[in-house]
Amino acid sequence: MSAEVPPGPDNSRTSEEGAGWACGRPGSFQELLPDRVPDFSWRRPSVLWRSRNDVLARLFGDPANAIRRRCVASLRERGTPAAFTVHRPAPEFSFALVGDTGEGDRSQYAVVPPLLHATEGTDFMVIASDVIYPTGDAEDYPDKFFRPYKDYPAPIYAVPGNHDWYDGLRGFLHVFCGLDENCSPPPWRGPLAFIPRRLWRHSGAVDAEALAEARRLYRGAPGQQGAQPGPYWAIDTPALRIIGIDTGLTGRLDRDQGRWLREVSGGPKPKLLVTGKPLYVDNDHRPGPIEGGGTVDEIVQDPAHHYVAAIGGDIHNYQRYPVKTGDGRTIQYIVSGGGGAFMHATHVIPRTRAVEEDEFRCYPLRGDSLSRYSRLYGRWLRLPGLFELTPEEATAAVQHRLGIKPGRGYDGPAPSRRARFVAAVLGVPRNGRSRPRFLRLPVRRLPQRFRSELADWDRPPFFKNFLRLDVTESHLRIRCFAATGCGDHETSPPCEDDVTIPLR
Repeated sequence: MSAEVPPGPDNSRTSEEGAGWACGRPGSFQELLPDRVPDFSWRRPSVLWRSRNDVLARLFGDPANAIRRRCVASLRERGTPAAFTVHRPAPEFSFALVGDTGEGDRSQYAVVPPLLHATEGTDFMVIASDVIYPTGDAEDYPDKFFRPYKDYPAPIYAVPGNHDWYDGLRGFLHVFCGLDENCSPPPWRGPLAFIPRRLWRHSGAVDAEALAEARRLYRGAPGQQGAQPGPYWAIDTPALRIIGIDTGLTGRLDRDQGRWLREVSGGPKPKLLVTGKPLYVDNDHRPGPIEGGGTVDEIVQDPAHHYVAAIGGDIHNYQRYPVKTGDGRTIQYIVSGGGGAFMHATHVIPRTRAVEEDEFRCYPLRGDSLSRYSRLYGRWLRLPGLFELTPEEATAAVQHRLGIKPGRGYDGPAPSRRARFVAAVLGVPRNGRSRPRFLRLPVRRLPQRFRSELADWDRPPFFKNFLRLDVTESHLRIRCFAATGCGDHETSPPCEDDVTIPLR
């Protein structure tokens, strides 16, 4: 098994130019943008209000399991196969995977040209989590799904994320599964049930004619068609079974889906899991509870099921943890949610415990993440002279606080006091320990919806990513490519990580 990046164009581990800090020419993605680019921002009270179901689900109970059961029952009545499986006979194939795509703005479109070049010849694409922001409405699919991927020539499958669930999954099920049914939540019970009953955001209307026209206009070619059987599914091939699960609003599986997952995970064939919520992320293990008992990761770790990798979206960056199991196998746990939405910081990730630090991979590099965030907070606080760090300064500060070898080396001096202060304030842990309470300011502890607007920008480097997976009868190769937004990187995007996994 190799974790080495092959020779090729510079990437973020070899130079600042490879990271996109110095763009020779702007990206051609500007030409793909619609006439009116949505000014997407989480600062707007209307956007926050539309996203309220996430908070209600965590406070008063998540109805996603019950809604999913109703929708799956409707799919079964329509004749969907019980196994929810798509069969592909080719023993060798390739596919693209991109996560958390649908803001519909420049950062999403910046991914498209390098994606089309690096995934040329792939047989299908998978979107892992959050196809549509902010609330998964059907009316947003023309500009945030059909139009951006109009030139991808093969079918696209998806697993939903929490944002797709904010409209009860109605838009997602209509577009990907052909189900036009409002699977409303069951009534809440208890003394405070009147609160979610009154505040819960119900599914919006579905304009079937408008969606059909968008499909015809942008993705109407015969080779682009490929309906999936449900919100969770399996793609079975002779060499590898790809299994996609629906983790709902809060990362839980219902009892029926858990039973299905155990069934399709059986047998000696190697398997790859695609999930809306990653199982390892930010140096934290999140095994994924299943209604009635057990977890998703128990199923993945079971040697009888022969999983080789588990890839999740939801977190908007790239991370890879090669975790060794008790029986001597290695499972690649990957986060790949950098497909278009704002960037989640990587500099807040502690020195890793789940795997050895030199085996861990992330993109952007911690130093680049800190440099980008320092510029954002310097602008926001109007203190650029205090907060803004160059990539070299930020890398030195990360190396000092975490005690790690940086992904991109410099020969410069030790970090200044100012750089160390900014790193502490913006969330870089100290050798894995928590920072002092008075410095626990913004990046890690602020909820996503309040920090996202600070982490979204419309100029390179964007630090987005996508995957290309190539399958043969004996090996699975997973490559992570960067989407910087620079024109120099569109036809030959930097390869940030490359791992080959034996399947026999």
